[in-house]
Amino acid sequence: MPALVPPHPGASWQEVSARMSRAPRRETAPELALRRSLHAAGHRFRVVHPVPGNRRRSIDIAFTRARLAVFVDGCFWHGCPEHGTQPRANGPWWAAKLAANQARDADTDRLLRDAGWSVVRIWEHEDVAVATAAVESALREARARP
Repeated sequence: MPALVPPHPGASWQEVSARMSRAPRRETAPELALRRSLHAAGHRFRVVHPVPGNRRRSIDIAFTRARLAVFVDGCFWHGCPEHGTQPRANGPWWAAKLAANQARDADTDRLLRDAGWSVVRIWEHEDVAVATAAVESALREARARP
């Protein structure tokens, strides 16, 4: 079970709060670019597919027959080792929040693997061609499984 996040202490700056509330949670530019690339390559998939074992969570791109789950993770929200940052304002709360996000990601991966799925996680900063190749490789492996 992922870690719990303490109650939010309130926004430090209203402008930052407003900007973050406008940030899309799904249908992000990197996710759309990957979906377009996969679709152009002839692949068909489901979008925002429920995670088996926890229907409150969803798979960004799901190849249901092959049981392959693809997530496009944002560098900030999922703690990218290359681009992830730690906010200075409300630092302890953000550290707990981002750690909880990573724990939830690990738990989601575990739920999917326990249900017989393969999982691919793509960082938002990855080149679309490289990401597409990684998904196609995982898709070939998943389809080759008995």
